[in-house]
Amino acid sequence: MKKTDTLYIIIPAYNESENIRQVVDDWYPVVEKFGNKKSRLVIVDDGSKDDTYKILKECAKTRPLMEPVTKKNAGHGATVLYGYKYALKNGADYVFQTDSDGQTLPSEFTQFWKDRKKYDMVIGHRKGREDGLSRVIVTKTLRRVIKIKFGVWVVDANTPFRLMSATSLAENITYVPKDFNLSNVILSVVYTKKGQKVKYIPVTFRPRQGGTNSINLKKIFGIGKQALRDFKVINTSLKEIDSKEAGAAATKKKGLKRA
Repeated sequence: MKKTDTLYIIIPAYNESENIRQVVDDWYPVVEKFGNKKSRLVIVDDGSKDDTYKILKECAKTRPLMEPVTKKNAGHGATVLYGYKYALKNGADYVFQTDSDGQTLPSEFTQFWKDRKKYDMVIGHRKGREDGLSRVIVTKTLRRVIKIKFGVWVVDANTPFRLMSATSLAENITYVPKDFNLSNVILSVVYTKKGQKVKYIPVTFRPRQGGTNSINLKKIFGIGKQALRDFKVINTSLKEIDSKEAGAAATKKKGLKRA
């Protein structure tokens, strides 16, 4: 069967010299199997201080569908956003994102790809996650904050295992502020708030497979405090979604009455 859809897999990486070869070995076969010749595995080095980017360039020498990219350090969320824009600019039909710490399984991608035509976004729900109680608490707290701030219930807003149509991503990425730390969270909120077709699939979430996590609890709380401030600003623009939907519903109702 001819492969017609262009798949871009976006993986941010920061100081992942211990993990990155295995991550490439895990995910390169996915882009080969499911994507066409224009598809790419794009690993975005976020200004690493170790040999991450050097290793990526070595790996790319024997992998024609792999593109290592490096940039100035700006944090996970900003790097994810950079990768999304890179994929859209280069003609992706579908954009998949995961992380470089080995916590997710490439074998679970198949069902996501099968469902791509039915949904605007297919996203993983981390059930039975193995990355520590503190992370679970953060996720649950975030879910409630989103409900309070944005009025929507999102099952797992920040899962680094999501497949989005390029059309919907290009439309929704405009709501994410530049260099925002929680880019995936806001995208999950926007997809939900706009009533787009979203499917959650349970995924495995293992402990980090090597190296050191650059995000500790202190940083998480710092990001959280900043996010609360940013949420206020973002929510103003998201209210436009509610007003547009209300206007569209009123127009439709009026048209039905005339008919």
